[in-house]
Parts: sequence; structure tokens; C-alpha cells
Amino acid sequence: MRPIRVRPAEPGDRERLAALHGREWGGPYVVVHDTRYDLRELPTLVALDGAGELAGALVYRVDADGLEVVSLAATGRGQGAGTALLAGAEAVALAAGADRLWLVTTNDNLAALRFYQRRGLRLVGVDAGAVDRARALKPSIPLTGADRIPLHDELRLERRLSPAQASLVSTSS
Repeated sequence: MRPIRVRPAEPGDRERLAALHGREWGGPYVVVHDTRYDLRELPTLVALDGAGELAGALVYRVDADGLEVVSLAATGRGQGAGTALLAGAEAVALAAGADRLWLVTTNDNLAALRFYQRRGLRLVGVDAGAVDRARALKPSIPLTGADRIPLHDELRLERRLSPAQASLVSTSS
């Protein structure tokens, strides 16, 4: 397996990103922590496989609270794109002086919980009913999620970052 390469999205990636976000989120909009985001308007990292094909994308925003991963989607599981994208996001966060990488997932997304926790993120909060509220902004959000689990709550995960990690990220990405 050839290594995954991560870089900032370029204008030529728009069509492939639109297809990926359409498949994953039903279009370019996501609703998280009572906020509707247009993924086309936020900074994006793309993961490319050894053949230069899109393997995944991570959409983020940086503010005083750190770097928030707004969306992380891979074209396939177990190929390393998600891990590479998280490392890329960490490098962006550290370069911006952020001391925290965080994200929100839903209560049904057990695969994501496993993935993020194995990469050092910790569960730090639950917003009960957040997905129920999100349906007011995005009615297409289903009532039932993965494994037929009722979809109601948001789970917040984070990893604290330190400047010492910058050298680790740059040598491993």
C-alpha cells in the first residue's frame, strides 16, 4: 500500500469534494452544536492515495477554542486516510498556535468513537438532544443512525496539544 499524502484543498478538488460530502452528509451542509456550516466555505485538507485519487477530506475551522474538525470523511475504511488527515489537522492547529483539537460526533457513530479514541481523543461532553435540535436546521437528518441506534445526541471529543508535539507531527506525516 502506497502512503497517503495530505495537502490543502485546491480549486480542482471541488467536484470530488462535492461528491464525497454528498455521499457522507447529503450535501455541503452539516449541523453541529446548533450551527449550520457550509463545507465549501471552510478550510479543507484532502488525502490522496498513491495514485493521486481522493482518499478523504477533513474540513476544519480554527478559533480561540482550538481547531475544530467540522467534517472528516474517507472514501474507504482502513486505508489510513483518516489518520493522515487528523495528523495534518494537528499540524495546522499547532502552526496556528492552537492547544486543542476537537470535534463532535453523534451517539450512534460507534466506529468514529473507536477511531478517535484510538488516536488519543477523549470524550469530554455530551449534548443531549443536539441532533434533535439540528433537524430544525437540516430536516434530512435521519431519526435512526448506524446499527439502527436512535439518533439524538452529540458527543464532544478533544485532544490537548503541546508545542512539543509539533516535531512529532512533522516527522510522522
